This record gives sequence, structure tokens and C-alpha cells, in this order.
Amino acid sequence: MKKQMIKLKLNKNAKKIDQFIKRFLRKQDNSLLVRPMKYGVISGGKKIRSKVIFDAGKLLRVSRNKLIYICAAVECIHSYSLIHDDLPCMDNDDLRRGKLSTHKKFGEATAVLAGNSLLTLSFEIISDRKNLISSKQKNEIISLLANCSGHTGIAGGQELDLKFENKRKKVNQIIDMQRKKTGKLFNFCLQSIAILANKNKNEIKNFGMLGEDIGLLFQLADDFLDIKGSKKLIGKSTNKDKKNGKSTLINLLGYKKAYKYAENLKKKILLKLRKHGKNAKDLTDTIEFILGRNF
Repeated sequence: MKKQMIKLKLNKNAKKIDQFIKRFLRKQDNSLLVRPMKYGVISGGKKIRSKVIFDAGKLLRVSRNKLIYICAAVECIHSYSLIHDDLPCMDNDDLRRGKLSTHKKFGEATAVLAGNSLLTLSFEIISDRKNLISSKQKNEIISLLANCSGHTGIAGGQELDLKFENKRKKVNQIIDMQRKKTGKLFNFCLQSIAILANKNKNEIKNFGMLGEDIGLLFQLADDFLDIKGSKKLIGKSTNKDKKNGKSTLINLLGYKKAYKYAENLKKKILLKLRKHGKNAKDLTDTIEFILGRNF
């Protein structure tokens, strides 16, 4: 029942964010890239990162009007990374979110340009004059988003992921790679909300690390789904990690030990949230959903 309620909230949030991005794009000059951009970011995926943002906003009592800009920017960044990850020169995936990947639908060159455009669109969204937060907060959030998206975050993590293929890496190397590839954007999800809530530097950093732990948990759950999930259920090809020689905890430790690691990580996250009491209920439910989703 709780899982179904979360799915309903995810769908409701996703529709609001899709509408926001559509409106934002309508204000701009039209181009040939708008269609593949929309294809990559709108009406697809659960948008769990946005759910985490809304949950963090509730925890820290930040207005949803401010949160929607963060959500839209994060979904643009996330979708850009997926479009590029799916390219033949990277993970070479034909399916994403239950439909053809962007390069299969529009061609490789267009997919690269659409991904680049979504990346830059995310910064346009944060800096938009209708985003009624202080200039200081905008600067902090933009700087943080760049840090979490570039070579110290998503892009750097993807590079490590590719370089680690068919190589036996240590646990700490795999964890570091996954923290960059997936964890850093979740770090941004919580840290940016702490900035909006005017928390002090230590509190902002701590919320960021909590977000990074959530992101690592999400990546581990994705690795489990690659083995236990179905193509219809998760909207993309399965059993690709082993086929591509990906460095994952499952391939290094085995399924049971990797799942035990994930369970312990989940307990650590929930323990940190406990001190926030009832305000953390939605985020706590989302954490439970992340590891328990669809398998």
C-alpha cells in the first residue's frame, strides 16, 4: 500500500515538472533540438531525484515554489547524462524508459547536441529571473550543480565506469566511482535545499553527504534490478552489467554480500533521518522504496 502511494506521488510530481519544463521551453526561440530534448526529459522515468527534493523541502520547510526550479534543473541534468550514457561510444543502449534511446530515435549527433542543450538548460532554469531566491543562493546553487555534474561528479564517474570495465577493482574504488556517477547529483538534491533553508556550512555539507549516501543506495538498487528486474518492468535492457564487464559490488562480492552492504547503508541513512522526527517521514518512505522497488 505504501509503495503504491509513493508511485502515485512520483507520477504527480513528474507531471508538474514536465509541465514546468514545457512552459520554460515555450518561452525560448524554437529550434530543431527542442523535440529530442523533450523526448529525453519529459514523460519518462520515475523522477525519484525530484521526489527526494520535495521530501527534503518538507523536512527543511522550504516552499514548493522554490523547489520546482531545483527539480527541473536536476531532471535536465539527469536526462542529459542518460542520453550520453546510452550512446554507442559509452554504454550503447537501444532502450531507455521503455522506449528507443534518444540516439536511436534521432541519430547520434542530434543526441549529443540535445544532451548538451539539456545540460545548459538546467543552469538557465536556476538563474531565471522568475526564480525568486537571492542572487547569493543562485550563485551557490549554480556552482554546486556545476561541481556535481562535471569532472568531479557525473562526468568523472562515467569516465571511471568506462575505464573500470573488465578490470577487477577494490570495493572502495567501485564505491568512489558510483558516488561520483550517481551519488553526486543526489548530493546536490539535498545540499541545494539546505542552502535554500539558510542552514550553516556544516549543516549544508552534512545534508549533501546524506544525499550522496541516498544516491549510492539508488545505484546499488539499480545494479540489483539489472539482475532481478525485467526489461518491461524497468524500461531498458537487463543483465548488461555482467555482459559489459562493469565493475559493481555484485560482480566483486556476489549478490548476497552486495545486498547486505546496501541494507547496512539504508540503515545508516534512516538512522541519520530519525533525529528529524515526523518531518522526515516522506523521505524515510522514499528511502525504503528505493531499495525495495520492483523486486
